[in-house]
Amino acid sequence: MKKGSIKYIIIVLACISLSACTKLTEEPYSAISTEQFYKTESDALAGLAAAYAQLVEVYNTAGTCASDWSADQTFPRQAVGRNTITLFTYDANYTVQRSFTRVHESPQQLWNSCYAGIEKSNWVIAKVAESDINEATRNAIVGDALFLRAFYHFTLTKNFGDVIIKIEPSEGIESAFLPKSPKAEVYNQIFKDLEEAEAKLPSWSASTVKGRSSKETAMGLHAKAALYAENWPVALQKAQAVIQSGKFSLMENVLDVYDVTKEDAARVENMWAYEAESMPPAKSHQLLSLYGPPNSDGPDYGVETYGSIFAYQSFYDSFDPEDERRLLLDTTYVNRAGNVVSQKDISPATTQAVLVKKYMDKSSLGALGANNIPILRFADMYLIAAEAAARATAPSAEAYQYVNTVRARAGLADLPNDLTQQQFIDSVLQERSWEFFAEGDRWYDLTRTNTFMQVIPKAVNDLYPVRTPQQKHRYFPIPQDEINANDQLEQNPEWR
Repeated sequence: MKKGSIKYIIIVLACISLSACTKLTEEPYSAISTEQFYKTESDALAGLAAAYAQLVEVYNTAGTCASDWSADQTFPRQAVGRNTITLFTYDANYTVQRSFTRVHESPQQLWNSCYAGIEKSNWVIAKVAESDINEATRNAIVGDALFLRAFYHFTLTKNFGDVIIKIEPSEGIESAFLPKSPKAEVYNQIFKDLEEAEAKLPSWSASTVKGRSSKETAMGLHAKAALYAENWPVALQKAQAVIQSGKFSLMENVLDVYDVTKEDAARVENMWAYEAESMPPAKSHQLLSLYGPPNSDGPDYGVETYGSIFAYQSFYDSFDPEDERRLLLDTTYVNRAGNVVSQKDISPATTQAVLVKKYMDKSSLGALGANNIPILRFADMYLIAAEAAARATAPSAEAYQYVNTVRARAGLADLPNDLTQQQFIDSVLQERSWEFFAEGDRWYDLTRTNTFMQVIPKAVNDLYPVRTPQQKHRYFPIPQDEINANDQLEQNPEWR
């Protein structure tokens, strides 16, 4: 047995630290063994907060950018190796990671962070269930940990395909090294965890702790995972259950979903988000600084921005001019001198750069903004229900109503009511592209439908004139470091 340093396997509770938690504010612990820990409610909440803290590592950058840079909506400036993802020139050694110090932008960060989150969730599930904490609190904490374990496994399988299912805490090195399981088995475990989480978690309310899950959030994640697993009846059932719960609604103005000053009101639509704060010790993310104009020249975008990510002109052109979501993109901006900067001057790298406005915070603390990153939005429930209903049988009146609800909020007319099944599904997928751009969603729609090989070569510009993905790029390769450390772990067949 190799004794490498796979980062997910040995998570010592002595290292629990809540400094990385965004809006969960439990007291940190140190030098505490698993036998001593989880005896009190504060212990259990601290362990749960540590499991949530891995979202900081997932969403610092890789949680959205590793997938978005692969897709057809946004692209990175060709700097410090980021173009290896867009050009599909990476390998299992993740040259994008080796070539610069921004390891949090690499798909390897997803692997490391998700397994660390799973490990911490496993300790909570195993130990809190045995504690003397009152039943309601115990169920809520264990339900939260089950939800997180399902989310981390879902993130892994949609990025890497067949992955390791880890449902027991690592008591030692030997028990930590496990082989991969087929993707279907991973989804079965996800569904099992979410069913149990739904039974234990309280329903969402205005008093739900910011960043925490709820019964409806677990149902929503279940709907999305079932859609990816092509279990159309379950995807439809779970999405409908969230819609019919009456707990969430679409904000009247789509722009308000991303207004950092309205994030509390936006939780009526943002069912679950990575809750960021710019003030230490809480953690933020890089998206504000990456998406804003170069040289911190656009004060409305943030105090410190680099002009490192832009939208493709072709994506901008795909919007109906009446679509209010297009207002979250821009081909001009007002600089610090009060002058309008035109598209040809937005970026020194390309004349075809389009600015993304979803992560603006004019009051940011340097490069750190307080913008939340949506992970699961109520709009997704409508579009999941619409797609699942159409795939299960044919586009029904109800399926049309779901997708048209999202379109109406964007200021668009209803879809034509005589679409074929495939035309309707294609329309829903296009709606998803317009609705969730720059939120780390589009690439997975292309890979789960296996359409990325046809779509990506059309998403080009003067900076990336040719993009040629291969079938093996449907999933990222498992990091070679992990293969080297675990002799039970095999590389994805296409990457061997």
